Amino acid sequence: MSDFAAATGIGSWPGSAPREAAEIVVGELHRLPHLVELPARGVGADMIGRAGALLVDIAIDTVPRGYRIAARPGAVTRRAKSLLDEDIDAIEEAWEKAGGPGPGSGRPVKVQAPGPVTLAAQLELPNGHRALTDAGAVRDLTSSLAEGVARHRAELARRLGTTVVVQYDEPVLSAALAGRLTGVTSLNPVHPVDEVVAIGLLDECVAAAGAEVMLHSCADVPWNVLQRSAIHAVSVDASTLGDADFDGLGEFLDSGRCVVFGLVPTSAPAARPSAEEVAAAAVAITDRIGFSRSSVRDLVGISPACGLAGADAAWARVAIGLCQRAADAVSEDPDAI
Repeated sequence: MSDFAAATGIGSWPGSAPREAAEIVVGELHRLPHLVELPARGVGADMIGRAGALLVDIAIDTVPRGYRIAARPGAVTRRAKSLLDEDIDAIEEAWEKAGGPGPGSGRPVKVQAPGPVTLAAQLELPNGHRALTDAGAVRDLTSSLAEGVARHRAELARRLGTTVVVQYDEPVLSAALAGRLTGVTSLNPVHPVDEVVAIGLLDECVAAAGAEVMLHSCADVPWNVLQRSAIHAVSVDASTLGDADFDGLGEFLDSGRCVVFGLVPTSAPAARPSAEEVAAAAVAITDRIGFSRSSVRDLVGISPACGLAGADAAWARVAIGLCQRAADAVSEDPDAI
């Protein structure tokens, strides 16, 4: 059974209090809590800023459009590392208060990082162009990211005394593959990323991780690329799945890998769904592609549709609680849903 066939969060969380966030996530998510990201803290705390704390021998700095590769570590890199240290300390404290994983509990923890394509697309080179436009820069960033995430994962595993799995966030992967990313000007286009190159970048990160790896894609999942990659699981907003996705989803599940369905709204809806309704939505998807309900418990996880940074604190807690109760229903007796 995959570690990802569980309830979990995508990563981001509202507010700026890491200890409070860690206590909620560790307390509510019984099988796959995650190291939260708190982008409301500003520079160094968002998805790309977090990479500044993870990259090995590559520093970043801020520019008006976001972040840029820097010649040497400065205030931005130091701040990113300091914020990550706070987050690790917070989850370690929450973990100890909760009694740790418990003997034979099989309760892993998840960490998140930007994926190699998204990182190269969102980081600027010193000349202002996307790093994605420079093949050498892409290779260097990917190697640095893979090594840094592996170190990060190993440190957290040591401090918590449990298995730590990895999620790479790739919100712009599909756009990069399709050549939809814009350049600095119309005279500097960003050419499409070759599928074989993208698979190689992802596989390098998987190989270095030393654990199961999931890819999170907000929408427009490139199933044909992920099917040929070494990725162990995919996380997707279930509301974005269209007819064209179901064949790819079915092939991915048929290969024995896991899909985490984002089924809980990221902000409080007018009518709050019940855990039973969320669980029913999950099995409805697998019913549609012809999978037996007995197989669902080993192949499907449940999460919010995306990160919860834009939610209020009360809904964030409710949302992951809904995910947990729905995942319990799916794993215990999917035929009863």
